[in-house]
Amino acid sequence: MILQYNVTEDQELKVTGAHGINHETVEADIAIGTDVGFRMNPMTGEYELVADLETWNQPITVERFMDKVTQQYAIQTVKKSTVKEGFTIENEIKNVDGSVELVVTRWT
Repeated sequence: MILQYNVTEDQELKVTGAHGINHETVEADIAIGTDVGFRMNPMTGEYELVADLETWNQPITVERFMDKVTQQYAIQTVKKSTVKEGFTIENEIKNVDGSVELVVTRWT
């Protein structure tokens, strides 16, 4: 789950908007819902958003969506490396300003 959306990998993604006519079908490495996804740019090694920005109908702006996806990716990356280094995640605190604090411990 990303931002409360179901996530699937390696899926053809038909980007459809309100008009839904003559949209191309693209390969999405990661699809969020049915009309938003990401694909890897082989030239840069970075993921690119795949969506019809003209008919974006998500409850938040594209910029806010990308900020939240980036934040969740960072949190998951930190959690994964923290556990790999032998720490235990004791608590995850979501602050009113949108920041997240992780409390971790390790017994040696």
